[in-house]
Amino acid sequence: MKELDIVGLTNEVFSEEFEVPAGDLSPQAHIFNDLGLDSLDVVDLIVALQKKFGVQVRNDERVREVRTLQDLYDYLGQIRDEQL
Repeated sequence: MKELDIVGLTNEVFSEEFEVPAGDLSPQAHIFNDLGLDSLDVVDLIVALQKKFGVQVRNDERVREVRTLQDLYDYLGQIRDEQL
């Protein structure tokens, strides 16, 4: 899966599940501070991303390091490659 595909699918999750405007979805956007998600939203985000990408995130400690959308794009690329 190409990085552009990861970005597009991830942004779809934010738009569809959390109604974040597409214009707010820049790679440097902070998931909590800029996009307004809270700790409860993160659970929904993980579930939605697992469904969208067909990967498992739950027991991966690296997800705790994700702060920005770029961090999330990079992380999803890594786990997608590992789990294929």
